Amino acid sequence: MMNTRRDYRNRNSLFDSLEEGGLRPASSYSTSEIAEQENDRGIDDLSDRVNVLKRLTSDIHGEVDTHNRLLERMEQDMDSSRGMLSGTMDRFTRVFETKSGRNVVTIVGSLVIVFLLVYYLTK
Repeated sequence: MMNTRRDYRNRNSLFDSLEEGGLRPASSYSTSEIAEQENDRGIDDLSDRVNVLKRLTSDIHGEVDTHNRLLERMEQDMDSSRGMLSGTMDRFTRVFETKSGRNVVTIVGSLVIVFLLVYYLTK
């Protein structure tokens, strides 16, 4: 019975010194060394997170730049469309100012309506 207690104590002393890095004697660690190792692990973890956030913000910045360029192109296209539409409206206004122009527009409009009506009736 005495022998089993001694084996139990020896096993405990062996496994008490087991740390993440392997077997080390328990007396070789001081609390400041343990705290320093934990701080180093925390710093490494924080550095990894900062790198991930840095890559993420870089990707977001790239997306924002891409969308800004797309919006600028759309704005230019809309401005050119607005110019074309205002020119078309100016031409329509000039046509409506004369009586003969109004008659032509009325005839063309009537033909378009008749065409659409025939198209939907035959469909």
